[in-house]
Amino acid sequence: MQGKKTELWLVRHGQTDWNVEGRYQGQADRPLNEIGIRQARDLARKISDVKFAAIYSSDLQRAFSTAKILADEREVKVDPRLREIHQGEWEGQLFSVIRERYADFFEDRRENPLESRPPGGESLKEVAERVKSCVDEIAARHPGERILIVSHGLAIATLIVASLGMPFSKAFEMIPENADPKIIFWPPDLNGKGK
Repeated sequence: MQGKKTELWLVRHGQTDWNVEGRYQGQADRPLNEIGIRQARDLARKISDVKFAAIYSSDLQRAFSTAKILADEREVKVDPRLREIHQGEWEGQLFSVIRERYADFFEDRRENPLESRPPGGESLKEVAERVKSCVDEIAARHPGERILIVSHGLAIATLIVASLGMPFSKAFEMIPENADPKIIFWPPDLNGKGK
């Protein structure tokens, strides 16, 4: 069945209080807030006629709760490789404080977006490799099928840029809104695209 593309519906989890407060979540296991639950329910209604061969989710509760709402009694397969970037010591901290306190890091990230990492956290390259390995396996299990994946902003953004043949450094600009599905085909067909 080689050559059959898998249609991936990528959904970032619903809103959390830390999204609203402007805090780095990373792999901190925060629940959906009331708006996040409503976002997931609204999306479930919008896509109720779409048939998925399987549903996969990050194991973090904000993603898994979103996936359970979207699944409507169907099985949700959990894979921790779909987690968000690990923000290390920054998890739970306000963006504004981190940007002020670690201005050198953001300069370094501009210069070296793939390798730079927060203290004790992951690099963009590590996230992209981790998520890609998971999605490669999912696509190999489901060639030519439609799959729903519920994950996190930057994790999803790495898949979007890969599917478009864009450099991974652009992932920071491609983070989707909460509960706003993005459809890509996997594996990417990069003939004539990217390097």
